[in-house]
Amino acid sequence: MRILLIAIILFLLVMLDYKLGERVYKSALKKKEYPNRQSDLTLFTTGEALFNDYFAELKQAKYHIHILFYIVRNDDVSQQLLNLLKKKAEEGVEVRVLVDWIGSLGLSRKTIQSLKESGIQFAFSNKPSFPFFFYKLNERNHRKITVIDGKIGYLGGFNVGKEYMGQDPKFGNWRDYHLKIVGEGVQDLQTQFRTDWKQATGVAFSKTETYFPPLPQGKMKHQLIPTDGMYLQEKYIDLIKQAKREIIIGSPYFIPGKKVMKALLDAAERGVHITIITPMQADHMFVKKAAMPYFHQLLKANCDIYRFYDGFYHAKVIVIDDEVCDIGTANFDKRSFFINYEMNGYIYDKAFIQSLKEAIARDLETSEKLTMPFFQNRTIVDRVKETIATILSPLL
Repeated sequence: MRILLIAIILFLLVMLDYKLGERVYKSALKKKEYPNRQSDLTLFTTGEALFNDYFAELKQAKYHIHILFYIVRNDDVSQQLLNLLKKKAEEGVEVRVLVDWIGSLGLSRKTIQSLKESGIQFAFSNKPSFPFFFYKLNERNHRKITVIDGKIGYLGGFNVGKEYMGQDPKFGNWRDYHLKIVGEGVQDLQTQFRTDWKQATGVAFSKTETYFPPLPQGKMKHQLIPTDGMYLQEKYIDLIKQAKREIIIGSPYFIPGKKVMKALLDAAERGVHITIITPMQADHMFVKKAAMPYFHQLLKANCDIYRFYDGFYHAKVIVIDDEVCDIGTANFDKRSFFINYEMNGYIYDKAFIQSLKEAIARDLETSEKLTMPFFQNRTIVDRVKETIATILSPLL
């Protein structure tokens, strides 16, 4: 009885910490949107294609390299990147590496020390601290941003590790979407990196032309929008409401919550065709089960739900008609809506959207369509797990 009482008290203290921290930090947040820009955009859907291009551009860096990832593993793939960065730093290129404290906790002290000894400026983002330790422990920097010489940028879903290259037998082929940005939009990636770097280190690099060089206009209109646990839900609802014919959503985690779910069901009721793509397998406990109640409602509303089985599906993508698409770092779940730091790219180019839809069509070829009989055959154990997952869904 005493142990149970202690456990209840600890739980209540943790929840108090979380709720107070959420209130304090979100009261200070302001909505941020970068202007509409014109850039040239390239879409990558495999780790091999992305990192071949990525490494080639890093090798050409002359002045500075700024890198922010949620996860950098302590494996052979990560070492290839880190060794290249050390070499560039030794050549005199200014290198800053920022990684999330939880996401990249596996990086060894030896590895970090070797980076610093080579001249790389390294920092952890969002290290938890008091007060509101538990809230800060959950508040993760999920952005993936790279800026090279202020002229070339990358943004998307890939992290750094062997699984993202399709080399982990547990997951097999890894499907993800990542953008290469050349043109005006790079300045917004640089600005966001500068903001996150200052938050992590207390030091901001200058706004000189070295870091913010003049940039040419590209061919594709787009807008980059960062979120820090607020405003993303409202953005997605606005996108859903403007759909007239078609909505496509791809996400490894599908836990939209009541408001976004209502917007989807309203769209289905007015005749919009909705397609959802998620992975067949799960990489986190409970997230697959937490999606099932939403899938049930969507199936009853005649939406199409597919589960990607040719490896793991980690892409974060939304397509609204042929008017706008979203590729970025945010999952279609409560954690990305209300806790994580994210950055998304909204693209308003019909040719790009068409090429993206062709990539999605290829993913659908290796996906299985979910059916109503599947739900009718669920076991009692499955239903209990779904209930537990639903309770835990805000933190999954």
